[in-house]
Amino acid sequence: MCGRFASYKHHEKLNKIFDLKNKIENKLNSYNVTPGQNINIILNYNYYNYILESNWGYSFVNKTTNQNQTVINSRIETINDKLLFKESFTKRKCIIPINGYYEWKNNGNQKIPYFIQLGDGELIYLAGIWRKELKDDKKVRVFSIITRHADSKIKHIHNRMPIILNSNEASEYMDKERSDQIINYKITSDRDIHLKFHEVSKYVNNPQNNDFKCIEPIN
Repeated sequence: MCGRFASYKHHEKLNKIFDLKNKIENKLNSYNVTPGQNINIILNYNYYNYILESNWGYSFVNKTTNQNQTVINSRIETINDKLLFKESFTKRKCIIPINGYYEWKNNGNQKIPYFIQLGDGELIYLAGIWRKELKDDKKVRVFSIITRHADSKIKHIHNRMPIILNSNEASEYMDKERSDQIINYKITSDRDIHLKFHEVSKYVNNPQNNDFKCIEPIN
């Protein structure tokens, strides 16, 4: 899964890569993006790409408990079977640009946090979906990150990982005629992504902590 991520630099590259129709209004840089937080995502509207502030997590009412719940990830294996995600996956795909994400490895009775990235804060493009929801009598844009089974380099940390695209794949994912081909390739390919990872301090566990210490290696 993907429960936290970092998005803190190289945003200036996004305009050139995606030929954005607008400029970033709020950079929303963060070393510790948590569910329910606003972050910038890239979406396509009327054949143009835009970067827009969006909130992380789809809301729904659990019919069993009648309680409001939030889903931050959507499994690619079942995304077309879930009413919560199906329409979004068909009509409203998005890209979440990040510099790395966190995962927690079970080690006995404790969980050890790791920071996973391509390189020294290189941009990573996550496949996602978005929609609009009514929150506090106001329509807001929300998104969910699509996940798949982890590749061989990551599965010893966690058995799930976000679908990671390179810049060309990200552009094609936004194209309705090409997106299915990109997704099918990503979930059937055995090629590992050249991800790097290192253990970080449990400092990151506190959502209030938001600085370089979150991603700093402890060894």
